Amino acid sequence: MNQPISTESIYNAQATNWLRSEKILLSDFTARPRVLEALGKIKDQNILDFGCGEGYVSRMLIEAGVKSIFGVDSSAEMIAQAQSMAKELKLSNATYTVGNAVSFNQFPQTRFDKAIAVFLFNYLTIEEMTQVMSKVRSLLVADGTFVFTVPHPCLPFMREESPPFYFEHGEKSYLDGINKTFEGKIWRRDGVPVSVRCVHKTFAHYFEALAKAGFNSLPEVKELAVTDEHLAFDPEFFGPLKGYPLHVLFKVKVND
Repeated sequence: MNQPISTESIYNAQATNWLRSEKILLSDFTARPRVLEALGKIKDQNILDFGCGEGYVSRMLIEAGVKSIFGVDSSAEMIAQAQSMAKELKLSNATYTVGNAVSFNQFPQTRFDKAIAVFLFNYLTIEEMTQVMSKVRSLLVADGTFVFTVPHPCLPFMREESPPFYFEHGEKSYLDGINKTFEGKIWRRDGVPVSVRCVHKTFAHYFEALAKAGFNSLPEVKELAVTDEHLAFDPEFFGPLKGYPLHVLFKVKVND
């Protein structure tokens, strides 16, 4: 039996297709701006970026005035891209390193003001996700904020396998597919697809994991989709996704 390709291999192979300096991926429009919105005040703050990829969101945060960014990603090629862009743009307050979010512990400081995980948990099992959430909780200051995004749990079961975003659920149902890996693709506006992956979880698993990790207040939850503005901007690209729930954003605060 062929072994499934690792997530690191997927991203190492397509790192150049993720590198960008402006919005190009579907989720650059439908999800990432909402992360910045949810973070609120970030000027002069220290931010942890788990699953930072090639640093696109980190660069947005630096432009918005953060004090420092520390990014971790398991793909060496993605981190190389992030480091190269930081050097090119002279971003001395951005540090990126290769590491597995579950086992990584070489942080430059003991506390961060805020943390983000933009489409990280869809690559982890429920158990691994809970471990990472616990780590984030231990690294946040007393009034810190954690914002993360994931594919909407219902999306694989609602959309056919067609552009510009889908996951293959095979014969699995919403409940039978828990902790199973669904392969998928998400498109750039120039027509280039990139491979993505989703270890399926229900809404309940995210709430339960946050509670086990020590977050003792309810998170804010937003279901993200294409907007009227997106449709007006590029109806051909965004139109096939009208009315579908694409992603979910969770925002939770430390409440000691």
